[in-house]
Amino acid sequence: MLGYLLNSALSLFPADIISTVEFNYSGELLATGDKGGRVVIFQHEQESKNRPHLRGEYNVYSTFQSHEPEFDYLKSLEIEEKINKIRWLPQQNAAHFLLSTNDKTIKLWKISERDKRAEGYNLKDEDGRLRDPFRITSLRVPVLMPMDLMVEASPRRIFANAHTYHINSISVNSDHETYLSADDLRINLWHLEITDRSFNIVDIKPANMEELTEVITAAECHPHQCNVFVYSSSKGTIRLCDMRAAALCDRHSKFFEEPEDPSSRSFFSEIISSISDVKFSHSGRYMMTRDYLSVKVWDLNMENRPVETYQVHEYLRSKLCSLYENDCIFDKFECCWNGSDSAIMTGSYNNFFRMFDRNTRRDITLEASRESSKPRATLKPRKVSTGGKRKKDEISVDSLDFNKKILHTAWHPKDNVIAVAATNNLYIFQDKIN
Repeated sequence: MLGYLLNSALSLFPADIISTVEFNYSGELLATGDKGGRVVIFQHEQESKNRPHLRGEYNVYSTFQSHEPEFDYLKSLEIEEKINKIRWLPQQNAAHFLLSTNDKTIKLWKISERDKRAEGYNLKDEDGRLRDPFRITSLRVPVLMPMDLMVEASPRRIFANAHTYHINSISVNSDHETYLSADDLRINLWHLEITDRSFNIVDIKPANMEELTEVITAAECHPHQCNVFVYSSSKGTIRLCDMRAAALCDRHSKFFEEPEDPSSRSFFSEIISSISDVKFSHSGRYMMTRDYLSVKVWDLNMENRPVETYQVHEYLRSKLCSLYENDCIFDKFECCWNGSDSAIMTGSYNNFFRMFDRNTRRDITLEASRESSKPRATLKPRKVSTGGKRKKDEISVDSLDFNKKILHTAWHPKDNVIAVAATNNLYIFQDKIN
């Protein structure tokens, strides 16, 4: 695979840490959000005749400040500007639209291009000053003149004041008119044109908060059926709901859970079974869940166990005690499908990311590093040694860097191009072309 580094900083500022990565529906644009509330959009450049070995790089297209830090005076609570999720809307015209959210507020942004400007106003001079009406003796017809291309990002809607707890998911529905947003205890359904109200479709908040046993960790709409959505919980369960059944979807239609093996139960079992991400396949037949140690693929027609289970970093099972002490055990890794649903990808520590081929059941561990980010550099598979003699190219499990973690990944919807966020760096890798 070819790799190149897109975005880096000499020193690691917390505001520069990438918190979400998302391709749009065509794969032409790639958006990243960071802890500083900024959204950076990269555009896929056309293939160069001088460099035919590259399919075209992603270059910065637009950068804007999406969210600012706020303070809730009623609750004496600081609201971070960090972008939790970005979701693109399907393109309907020349402009692009995306939803971005922090812990409390969701915003709809319009990204549009302007390469012409109007000249020849009647009431204003060319520098914008108003003219004396008594000196206007003729009527001019304004004309459009070419100008340097300018990309504008403008907020079109602000959806606020609907979540008491931190928003962890947003998902655009297949009807392209509605979307859902989820926090720890509730899921709301919004209409893209209506900002002052939303419909609460899931509420798991108990009457007595001391009886709370689980929280919502992720939610997503079905890619083809606008009445179906799923949400995962901290107990390792997934509920599929049908909005046609009732206005409040507290009763699920399907309940997906894998029974735990009693022999492997430990103090950490409940923590590592918490699902950090759930994603429908593009076909809508399967869904994928990521817990701390594994990725599971579920058939929507089979609730009692997953059809595929892939171990991401089983070698960390012996390290759970130290991972608990340094809080890494609470890291929320995301996962993604490739365009044909034949492969899946998720992140790990030491800037490693794993890819699993569902057809051959082969897997590979790759590393996002500056050495592999040079043009035409080929990524070499990495292996982790768990004990005994260590081979030349292997890395010992004791020397893994847990501060380097890949939580956010994205796969191009059509091509074999992947985006990997490693703290404050964005890496993009693509298939090697001979």
